[in-house]
Amino acid sequence: MPTEPHYRAADLVRFATGLFAAAGCDAGKASAIAEHLVEADLMGHTTHGLAQAGAYLEELESGAMVKTGEPKVIADRPAALTWDGGFLPGVWLVRNALDLAIERARKFGIAAVAIRRSHHIGCLSVYLRQATEQQMMCIVACSDPSDATMAPFGGTTPVFTPDPIAIGIPTKGDPIMVDISSSITTNAMTGRLKREGKRYPGKWALDKSGQPTDDPAAIAGGGTLLPTGGADHGHKGYGLALTVEAMTQGLSGYGRAEKPTIWGANVYVQVMDPAAFGGTENYLRETSWVADLCRQSPPPAGKAKVRLPGEQASQRRRQGLANGLALYPGIMAGLEGWAKKLKADLPRPI
Repeated sequence: MPTEPHYRAADLVRFATGLFAAAGCDAGKASAIAEHLVEADLMGHTTHGLAQAGAYLEELESGAMVKTGEPKVIADRPAALTWDGGFLPGVWLVRNALDLAIERARKFGIAAVAIRRSHHIGCLSVYLRQATEQQMMCIVACSDPSDATMAPFGGTTPVFTPDPIAIGIPTKGDPIMVDISSSITTNAMTGRLKREGKRYPGKWALDKSGQPTDDPAAIAGGGTLLPTGGADHGHKGYGLALTVEAMTQGLSGYGRAEKPTIWGANVYVQVMDPAAFGGTENYLRETSWVADLCRQSPPPAGKAKVRLPGEQASQRRRQGLANGLALYPGIMAGLEGWAKKLKADLPRPI
């Protein structure tokens, strides 16, 4: 079976930056989007990497994703801010929000930014290193008030999006990177499985009659995703979805009550500086100690050893940077038309 070609990550970033610049984004926004998408692929989050580039370019072309400009400040206190993103590229907005939250957390110990009306923000776990590399703990959460594919636990009418939340925890080694959705899986993975004629690994959805199913096509047919925990323990994902929507929509003052129709995101970013609490060295000692306890926990016979959240992503990232990155099948082929249209040179495989 033929293997996918490998590309240098830097070449993919240059290619994608060229696409988004040619589509009208200014240099800072084009490079931010490109770097984020390639980083997601490096970490193995292939549904949220360059697989999103075509959809982003369509949104830029239609004007639904705004190409240039700055967010509007809605509220600004020393450790709490709210922005109206005006549907600017979400990746760029969240990067800037994290930079600002890190700066203010150094002064105040903790800082948070809520963003209303951002465009799609991509893979949440990609943002975490921005804080953890500076020995800061962070939270990134998002929701899309214009869409609903997950029902509340016990219901059959969709109310929520997958409502993910990611937490970056610095240690003395690689960071712990928790990235979980309130639903069992994402809309992007559902779409990929449907296109490829595949099924969920389990009964992760309800069909339009409310019966559990492993068919991803059920979502487009009037069904819903199940919350994390599934039919038995979905109250856990339901509670998480309520929390994420309160942080992203409640705190930003804009959400489902306004009935938006444009694909986008509401975002909550929070950064904590351990130096302002028990001290950075003490923090790293504790997080590293617990990480080691997890790794040392023996698995059942014949099972793989315990991994920490984000451990595999860090390993994949190092390998991809050193040896080149193989994109998920069909991604580069899907971008060839955009490259021709926007007169961007395709990257050469290694």
